Amino acid sequence: MKKKYNDDPGVKINQEITARQVRLVGDNIENPGIYSFFDALKLAQSLGLDLVEISPNADPPVCRIIDFQKFLYQQKKKLKEQKSKTAKTVLKEIRFGPNTDEHDYQFKLKHAHSFLEDGDKVKAFVFFRGRSILFAEKGEILLLRFANDLEDVGKVESMPKLEGKRMIVIISPKPKKK
Repeated sequence: MKKKYNDDPGVKINQEITARQVRLVGDNIENPGIYSFFDALKLAQSLGLDLVEISPNADPPVCRIIDFQKFLYQQKKKLKEQKSKTAKTVLKEIRFGPNTDEHDYQFKLKHAHSFLEDGDKVKAFVFFRGRSILFAEKGEILLLRFANDLEDVGKVESMPKLEGKRMIVIISPKPKKK
């Protein structure tokens, strides 16, 4: 039997296991139960497989006789599958001026609508330049109208607030009903 190296620090195999007794489980064992460590290791070597500690915190530790390389491959595959299932949210920005025309507003509203339908968050902001900060209430009214128009596809995550020269509102998509 060739020597196998353990790259995973969380899993102990063969001689790395320190317990005197182990509980053997698995498909390739006729009598699952508690064995001495040496008997379990001999059984694994006779089958040409590895003794892998699955649950080290149990009393006695739970071990399985399996091919360790295949076990590592399956673990990596599970992690990759879990990673691919996590939702990745993207934040799209839409910029307004305090005196945005109706046509520009409708154009940006249509884009925000499609972003929210695609599952992306929308960060809409009014940028104040120079003395236009005097029209802060105009910007707030514009953002509230924007949030109200997108009410059917998104929900307001944060109300309009002034941060420096920008007034920002964040809208997240509503969960899709199945």
